[in-house]
Amino acid sequence: MTTRSPATASAPVTVTWAGANARRLARQRLHPDAAATASPFTAPGEAVAAMLGAHAQVLSAAELSVGLRGDGLTRTDVRTALWTDRTLVKTFGPRGTVHLLPAADLPLWTGALSAVPTGPNPFPKDARMTPDQVEAVVAAVGDALTGAELTIDELSDEVVARTGPWAGDRVMPGFQAMWPRWRQVLHLAGHRGALAYAPNRGRKATYTNPGCTPLPGPGALAALIERYLYAYGPATPAHFARWLAAPKRWAAERFAALAASGTIEEVTLAEDGPAWVVAGDADFPDAPVRGVRLLPYFDAFAIASWPRERLFPGAAWERALAGGQAGNFPVLLVDGVVAGVWHQRRSGRRIAVTVEPLKPLSGARLRDLEEQVERVAAIMEGTAELTVGPVTVGPHA
Repeated sequence: MTTRSPATASAPVTVTWAGANARRLARQRLHPDAAATASPFTAPGEAVAAMLGAHAQVLSAAELSVGLRGDGLTRTDVRTALWTDRTLVKTFGPRGTVHLLPAADLPLWTGALSAVPTGPNPFPKDARMTPDQVEAVVAAVGDALTGAELTIDELSDEVVARTGPWAGDRVMPGFQAMWPRWRQVLHLAGHRGALAYAPNRGRKATYTNPGCTPLPGPGALAALIERYLYAYGPATPAHFARWLAAPKRWAAERFAALAASGTIEEVTLAEDGPAWVVAGDADFPDAPVRGVRLLPYFDAFAIASWPRERLFPGAAWERALAGGQAGNFPVLLVDGVVAGVWHQRRSGRRIAVTVEPLKPLSGARLRDLEEQVERVAAIMEGTAELTVGPVTVGPHA
Protein backbone atom coordinates (compact mmCIF):
# COMPACT_ATOMS: atom_id res chain seq x y z
CA MET A 1 0.00 0.00 0.00
CA THR A 2 1.32 3.42 -0.93
CA THR A 3 0.10 6.98 -0.80
CA ARG A 4 0.40 7.64 -4.51
CA SER A 5 -1.72 7.60 -7.62
CA PRO A 6 -0.62 5.42 -10.56
CA ALA A 7 1.60 7.13 -13.11
CA THR A 8 0.55 7.52 -16.70
CA ALA A 9 2.56 8.53 -19.72
CA SER A 10 1.65 12.15 -19.05
CA ALA A 11 1.16 12.33 -15.28
CA PRO A 12 3.72 11.57 -12.56
CA VAL A 13 2.65 9.67 -9.46
CA THR A 14 1.12 11.73 -6.66
CA VAL A 15 2.63 11.50 -3.19
CA THR A 16 0.92 12.82 -0.07
CA TRP A 17 2.77 14.89 2.50
CA ALA A 18 1.91 12.29 5.16
CA GLY A 19 3.44 9.51 3.09
CA ALA A 20 6.57 11.52 2.32
CA ASN A 21 7.03 12.47 5.96
CA ALA A 22 6.49 8.91 7.19
CA ARG A 23 9.10 7.56 4.77
CA ARG A 24 11.64 10.20 5.77
CA LEU A 25 11.14 9.34 9.43
CA ALA A 26 11.48 5.63 8.71
CA ARG A 27 14.67 6.04 6.71
CA GLN A 28 16.11 8.16 9.51
CA ARG A 29 15.08 5.44 12.00
CA LEU A 30 12.96 8.07 13.75
CA HIS A 31 9.52 6.61 13.00
CA PRO A 32 7.77 5.95 16.34
CA ASP A 33 6.43 2.60 15.09
CA ALA A 34 9.33 0.14 15.05
CA ALA A 35 7.37 -2.09 12.67
CA ALA A 36 7.32 0.71 10.09
CA THR A 37 11.08 0.99 9.77
CA ALA A 38 14.21 -1.09 9.37
CA SER A 39 16.37 -2.01 12.34
CA PRO A 40 18.10 0.89 14.13
CA PHE A 41 21.66 1.65 13.12
CA THR A 42 24.34 -0.16 15.09
CA ALA A 43 27.27 2.15 14.29
CA PRO A 44 27.51 5.95 14.43
CA GLY A 45 28.79 6.13 10.87
CA GLU A 46 25.66 4.41 9.55
CA ALA A 47 23.39 6.91 11.29
CA VAL A 48 25.40 9.90 10.12
CA ALA A 49 25.39 8.62 6.54
CA ALA A 50 21.60 8.19 6.59
CA MET A 51 20.97 11.74 7.78
CA LEU A 52 23.57 13.19 5.35
CA GLY A 53 25.73 14.58 8.10
CA ALA A 54 25.06 15.47 11.72
CA HIS A 55 25.19 19.21 12.38
CA ALA A 56 27.91 19.62 15.02
CA GLN A 57 27.98 23.29 15.90
CA VAL A 58 26.77 21.97 19.26
CA LEU A 59 28.63 18.66 19.52
CA SER A 60 26.39 17.29 22.28
CA ALA A 61 23.40 17.84 19.98
CA ALA A 62 25.14 15.90 17.22
CA GLU A 63 25.82 13.08 19.66
CA LEU A 64 22.13 12.97 20.55
CA SER A 65 21.04 13.11 16.90
CA VAL A 66 23.21 10.08 16.16
CA GLY A 67 22.13 8.18 19.27
CA LEU A 68 18.43 8.66 18.55
CA ARG A 69 18.86 6.81 15.26
CA GLY A 70 20.82 3.94 16.76
CA ASP A 71 20.39 0.80 18.78
CA GLY A 72 21.95 1.44 22.19
CA LEU A 73 24.36 4.07 20.87
CA THR A 74 25.64 6.61 23.41
CA ARG A 75 27.64 9.80 23.28
CA THR A 76 30.74 7.76 24.13
CA ASP A 77 30.20 5.66 21.00
CA VAL A 78 30.05 8.82 18.90
CA ARG A 79 33.20 10.23 20.49
CA THR A 80 35.02 6.94 20.00
CA ALA A 81 34.02 6.88 16.33
CA LEU A 82 35.21 10.47 15.95
CA TRP A 83 38.49 10.58 17.84
CA THR A 84 39.64 6.95 18.25
CA ASP A 85 38.29 4.80 15.43
CA ARG A 86 38.20 7.81 13.06
CA THR A 87 35.13 6.45 11.26
CA LEU A 88 33.63 9.93 11.63
CA VAL A 89 35.18 13.27 10.67
CA LYS A 90 34.27 16.67 12.10
CA THR A 91 34.59 19.27 9.37
CA PHE A 92 32.72 21.88 7.38
CA GLY A 93 29.72 20.40 5.59
CA PRO A 94 26.53 21.71 3.96
CA ARG A 95 25.99 25.47 4.21
CA GLY A 96 29.58 25.88 5.42
CA THR A 97 28.54 24.74 8.90
CA VAL A 98 30.34 22.24 11.13
CA HIS A 99 29.14 18.66 10.62
CA LEU A 100 30.07 15.11 11.47
CA LEU A 101 30.52 13.14 8.24
CA PRO A 102 31.41 9.48 7.66
CA ALA A 103 35.13 9.20 7.00
CA ALA A 104 34.47 6.73 4.19
CA ASP A 105 32.30 9.32 2.42
CA LEU A 106 34.69 12.26 2.81
CA PRO A 107 36.03 12.05 -0.78
CA LEU A 108 32.44 12.24 -2.07
CA TRP A 109 31.50 15.11 0.23
CA THR A 110 34.59 17.17 -0.53
CA GLY A 111 34.23 16.53 -4.25
CA ALA A 112 30.62 17.69 -4.19
CA LEU A 113 31.09 20.66 -1.87
CA SER A 114 34.13 21.88 -3.81
CA ALA A 115 31.97 22.01 -6.94
CA VAL A 116 29.19 24.15 -5.45
CA PRO A 117 29.32 27.72 -6.83
CA THR A 118 30.02 30.38 -4.23
CA GLY A 119 27.57 33.22 -3.73
CA PRO A 120 28.28 36.94 -3.56
CA ASN A 121 31.20 37.87 -1.31
CA PRO A 122 29.67 39.26 1.91
CA PHE A 123 32.81 41.09 3.05
CA PRO A 124 33.79 44.71 2.38
CA LYS A 125 35.86 45.23 -0.75
CA ASP A 126 39.07 45.96 1.14
CA ALA A 127 38.69 42.72 3.13
CA ARG A 128 38.22 40.39 0.19
CA MET A 129 40.73 37.98 -1.31
CA THR A 130 41.58 37.47 -4.96
CA PRO A 131 41.10 34.01 -6.50
CA ASP A 132 44.88 33.50 -6.44
CA GLN A 133 45.01 34.44 -2.76
CA VAL A 134 42.21 31.97 -1.99
CA GLU A 135 44.12 29.16 -3.68
CA ALA A 136 47.32 30.14 -1.88
CA VAL A 137 45.59 30.05 1.52
CA VAL A 138 43.92 26.69 0.92
CA ALA A 139 47.26 25.22 -0.15
CA ALA A 140 48.98 26.75 2.88
CA VAL A 141 46.35 25.34 5.25
CA GLY A 142 46.71 21.86 3.81
CA ASP A 143 50.49 22.02 3.97
CA ALA A 144 50.61 23.38 7.52
CA LEU A 145 48.18 20.76 8.84
CA THR A 146 49.77 17.72 7.22
CA GLY A 147 50.91 15.52 10.08
CA ALA A 148 50.06 18.24 12.62
CA GLU A 149 47.28 19.28 14.99
CA LEU A 150 47.23 23.07 15.35
CA THR A 151 45.07 25.59 17.18
CA ILE A 152 43.56 28.40 15.13
CA ASP A 153 46.26 30.83 16.28
CA GLU A 154 49.05 28.39 15.43
CA LEU A 155 47.47 27.72 12.05
CA SER A 156 47.17 31.46 11.43
CA ASP A 157 50.89 31.94 12.04
CA GLU A 158 51.69 29.12 9.61
CA VAL A 159 49.36 30.46 6.91
CA VAL A 160 50.79 33.98 7.13
CA ALA A 161 54.34 32.62 7.03
CA ARG A 162 53.52 30.65 3.86
CA THR A 163 51.53 33.32 2.02
CA GLY A 164 52.45 36.80 3.22
CA PRO A 165 51.44 39.53 5.69
CA TRP A 166 48.26 40.32 3.73
CA ALA A 167 46.73 37.04 4.95
CA GLY A 168 47.09 38.18 8.55
CA ASP A 169 45.46 41.60 8.15
CA ARG A 170 42.68 41.83 10.73
CA VAL A 171 39.86 42.86 8.41
CA MET A 172 37.28 40.10 8.93
CA PRO A 173 34.53 40.70 11.52
CA GLY A 174 34.51 37.87 14.09
CA PHE A 175 33.10 37.24 17.53
CA GLN A 176 33.92 40.40 19.52
CA ALA A 177 37.12 40.89 17.51
CA MET A 178 38.52 41.27 14.01
CA TRP A 179 39.96 38.10 12.50
CA PRO A 180 42.81 37.66 10.00
CA ARG A 181 41.82 37.96 6.35
CA TRP A 182 42.60 34.33 5.54
CA ARG A 183 39.94 32.97 7.90
CA GLN A 184 37.14 33.83 5.49
CA VAL A 185 38.08 30.69 3.56
CA LEU A 186 38.51 28.36 6.54
CA HIS A 187 35.35 26.47 5.59
CA LEU A 188 36.52 26.28 1.96
CA ALA A 189 39.69 24.50 3.10
CA GLY A 190 37.40 21.95 4.75
CA HIS A 191 35.34 21.60 1.57
CA ARG A 192 38.54 21.00 -0.41
CA GLY A 193 39.61 18.21 1.96
CA ALA A 194 42.58 20.17 3.34
CA LEU A 195 41.23 20.67 6.87
CA ALA A 196 39.23 18.85 9.54
CA TYR A 197 38.92 19.11 13.29
CA ALA A 198 41.30 17.22 15.56
CA PRO A 199 40.73 16.56 19.29
CA ASN A 200 40.61 19.63 21.51
CA ARG A 201 43.76 20.70 23.27
CA GLY A 202 42.32 21.66 26.63
CA ARG A 203 39.49 24.06 25.77
CA LYS A 204 40.94 25.00 22.39
CA ALA A 205 39.87 23.44 19.11
CA THR A 206 42.60 22.05 16.90
CA TYR A 207 42.72 21.22 13.20
CA THR A 208 44.49 18.67 11.04
CA ASN A 209 44.72 17.60 7.40
CA PRO A 210 42.50 14.51 6.94
CA GLY A 211 44.51 13.39 3.92
CA CYS A 212 41.46 13.34 1.67
CA THR A 213 41.49 13.43 -2.13
CA PRO A 214 38.13 14.79 -3.35
CA LEU A 215 36.28 12.86 -6.04
CA PRO A 216 35.63 14.63 -9.35
CA GLY A 217 32.91 17.22 -8.86
CA PRO A 218 30.24 16.19 -11.40
CA GLY A 219 30.05 12.58 -10.26
CA ALA A 220 30.21 13.51 -6.59
CA LEU A 221 27.40 16.04 -6.99
CA ALA A 222 25.21 13.53 -8.80
CA ALA A 223 25.76 11.00 -6.02
CA LEU A 224 25.00 13.59 -3.33
CA ILE A 225 21.73 14.58 -5.02
CA GLU A 226 20.70 10.92 -5.18
CA ARG A 227 21.48 10.46 -1.49
CA TYR A 228 19.60 13.63 -0.61
CA LEU A 229 16.52 12.51 -2.52
CA TYR A 230 16.68 9.04 -0.98
CA ALA A 231 16.75 10.53 2.52
CA TYR A 232 14.51 13.58 2.11
CA GLY A 233 12.61 13.20 -1.16
CA PRO A 234 10.33 14.10 -2.72
CA ALA A 235 12.17 17.40 -3.00
CA THR A 236 12.64 20.19 -5.50
CA PRO A 237 15.84 21.80 -6.78
CA ALA A 238 14.99 24.80 -4.58
CA HIS A 239 14.81 22.55 -1.51
CA PHE A 240 18.20 21.05 -2.35
CA ALA A 241 19.68 24.50 -2.98
CA ARG A 242 18.41 25.74 0.38
CA TRP A 243 19.83 22.69 2.19
CA LEU A 244 23.23 23.09 0.51
CA ALA A 245 23.29 26.93 0.41
CA ALA A 246 23.69 26.81 -3.37
CA PRO A 247 22.22 28.91 -6.21
CA LYS A 248 18.71 27.78 -7.17
CA ARG A 249 19.30 28.00 -10.93
CA TRP A 250 22.46 25.93 -10.63
CA ALA A 251 20.57 23.29 -8.61
CA ALA A 252 17.78 23.23 -11.20
CA GLU A 253 20.34 22.56 -13.93
CA ARG A 254 21.82 19.67 -11.95
CA PHE A 255 18.36 18.14 -11.43
CA ALA A 256 17.51 18.57 -15.11
CA ALA A 257 20.67 16.72 -16.14
CA LEU A 258 19.91 13.83 -13.79
CA ALA A 259 16.31 13.69 -15.01
CA ALA A 260 17.49 13.57 -18.62
CA SER A 261 19.76 10.63 -17.79
CA GLY A 262 16.94 8.77 -16.03
CA THR A 263 18.67 8.94 -12.64
CA ILE A 264 15.80 10.77 -10.94
CA GLU A 265 12.09 10.94 -11.70
CA GLU A 266 9.38 13.52 -11.19
CA VAL A 267 6.45 12.99 -8.84
CA THR A 268 3.70 15.31 -7.67
CA LEU A 269 3.75 16.21 -3.99
CA ALA A 270 0.06 16.65 -3.24
CA GLU A 271 -0.91 20.30 -2.67
CA ASP A 272 2.68 21.39 -3.34
CA GLY A 273 3.38 20.50 -6.96
CA PRO A 274 6.25 18.84 -8.84
CA ALA A 275 9.12 17.27 -6.89
CA TRP A 276 11.74 14.60 -7.45
CA VAL A 277 12.76 11.19 -6.15
CA VAL A 278 15.44 8.70 -7.15
CA ALA A 279 14.24 6.79 -10.21
CA GLY A 280 12.21 3.76 -9.16
CA ASP A 281 11.92 4.96 -5.56
CA ALA A 282 8.32 6.20 -5.59
CA ASP A 283 6.70 3.88 -3.03
CA PHE A 284 5.50 5.52 0.17
CA PRO A 285 3.69 4.21 3.27
CA ASP A 286 0.03 5.01 3.73
CA ALA A 287 -0.27 4.46 7.49
CA PRO A 288 -0.33 7.67 9.56
CA VAL A 289 2.55 8.38 11.92
CA ARG A 290 1.60 8.00 15.58
CA GLY A 291 3.87 8.67 18.54
CA VAL A 292 6.34 11.07 20.13
CA ARG A 293 9.95 11.96 19.39
CA LEU A 294 12.40 14.53 20.77
CA LEU A 295 14.95 16.02 18.36
CA PRO A 296 17.90 18.17 19.51
CA TYR A 297 19.29 21.45 18.23
CA PHE A 298 20.01 21.46 14.48
CA ASP A 299 18.76 17.93 13.87
CA ALA A 300 19.13 17.02 10.20
CA PHE A 301 15.52 15.84 9.84
CA ALA A 302 14.09 19.17 10.99
CA ILE A 303 16.43 21.18 8.77
CA ALA A 304 16.22 19.13 5.57
CA SER A 305 12.51 18.22 5.47
CA TRP A 306 10.37 20.32 3.14
CA PRO A 307 7.85 21.89 2.72
CA ARG A 308 8.76 23.39 6.08
CA GLU A 309 5.30 24.79 6.78
CA ARG A 310 3.93 21.24 6.82
CA LEU A 311 6.50 19.96 9.30
CA PHE A 312 6.01 23.09 11.44
CA PRO A 313 2.23 23.60 11.16
CA GLY A 314 0.20 26.36 12.76
CA ALA A 315 1.62 27.68 16.02
CA ALA A 316 4.79 25.59 15.58
CA TRP A 317 5.93 27.96 12.84
CA GLU A 318 6.15 30.86 15.28
CA ARG A 319 7.27 28.93 18.37
CA ALA A 320 9.77 26.42 17.02
CA LEU A 321 11.45 28.36 14.21
CA ALA A 322 13.71 31.41 14.40
CA GLY A 323 12.71 33.74 11.60
CA GLY A 324 11.69 30.73 9.53
CA GLN A 325 15.00 28.95 10.21
CA ALA A 326 14.87 25.41 11.57
CA GLY A 327 17.27 23.93 14.10
CA ASN A 328 17.58 26.80 16.55
CA PHE A 329 15.16 25.11 18.96
CA PRO A 330 15.09 21.43 19.97
CA VAL A 331 11.67 20.19 18.88
CA LEU A 332 8.95 17.85 20.09
CA LEU A 333 7.40 15.72 17.34
CA VAL A 334 3.89 14.39 17.90
CA ASP A 335 2.50 12.14 15.19
CA GLY A 336 5.34 13.14 12.89
CA VAL A 337 5.07 16.94 13.01
CA VAL A 338 6.49 19.60 15.30
CA ALA A 339 4.18 20.14 18.27
CA GLY A 340 6.40 21.89 20.79
CA VAL A 341 9.92 22.73 21.93
CA TRP A 342 12.14 21.43 24.71
CA HIS A 343 15.37 22.14 26.52
CA GLN A 344 17.85 20.20 28.63
CA ARG A 345 20.16 21.48 31.33
CA ARG A 346 22.91 19.21 32.62
CA SER A 347 24.54 19.24 36.04
CA GLY A 348 26.86 16.29 36.55
CA ARG A 349 24.83 13.22 35.61
CA ARG A 350 21.52 14.96 36.25
CA ILE A 351 19.72 16.15 33.11
CA ALA A 352 16.76 18.45 33.72
CA VAL A 353 14.47 18.22 30.67
CA THR A 354 11.70 20.77 30.15
CA VAL A 355 9.17 20.10 27.38
CA GLU A 356 6.69 22.73 26.21
CA PRO A 357 3.90 21.15 24.12
CA LEU A 358 1.84 23.56 22.05
CA LYS A 359 -1.29 21.63 23.04
CA PRO A 360 -2.01 19.47 26.11
CA LEU A 361 -0.78 15.89 25.73
CA SER A 362 -3.02 12.91 26.41
CA GLY A 363 -2.06 10.39 29.06
CA ALA A 364 -0.74 8.02 26.39
CA ARG A 365 1.34 10.77 24.81
CA LEU A 366 2.74 11.76 28.21
CA ARG A 367 3.85 8.19 28.77
CA ASP A 368 5.47 8.20 25.32
CA LEU A 369 7.21 11.44 26.23
CA GLU A 370 8.54 9.99 29.48
CA GLU A 371 10.01 7.08 27.51
CA GLN A 372 11.69 9.46 25.09
CA VAL A 373 13.18 11.50 27.92
CA GLU A 374 14.61 8.31 29.39
CA ARG A 375 16.06 7.48 26.00
CA VAL A 376 17.71 10.90 25.81
CA ALA A 377 19.22 10.30 29.25
CA ALA A 378 20.56 6.88 28.22
CA ILE A 379 22.20 8.27 25.09
CA MET A 380 23.73 11.18 27.01
CA GLU A 381 24.76 8.88 29.88
CA GLY A 382 22.84 10.66 32.60
CA THR A 383 19.69 10.60 34.70
CA ALA A 384 16.76 12.67 33.47
CA GLU A 385 14.05 14.60 35.28
CA LEU A 386 11.07 15.70 33.18
CA THR A 387 9.10 18.92 33.61
CA VAL A 388 6.21 19.71 31.28
CA GLY A 389 5.92 23.48 31.11
CA PRO A 390 7.21 26.65 29.44
CA VAL A 391 10.71 26.70 27.95
CA THR A 392 12.23 30.08 28.75
CA VAL A 393 15.50 29.62 26.84
CA GLY A 394 15.59 31.46 23.52
CA PRO A 395 16.81 30.16 20.15
CA HIS A 396 20.40 29.09 19.65
CA ALA A 397 22.45 31.44 17.51
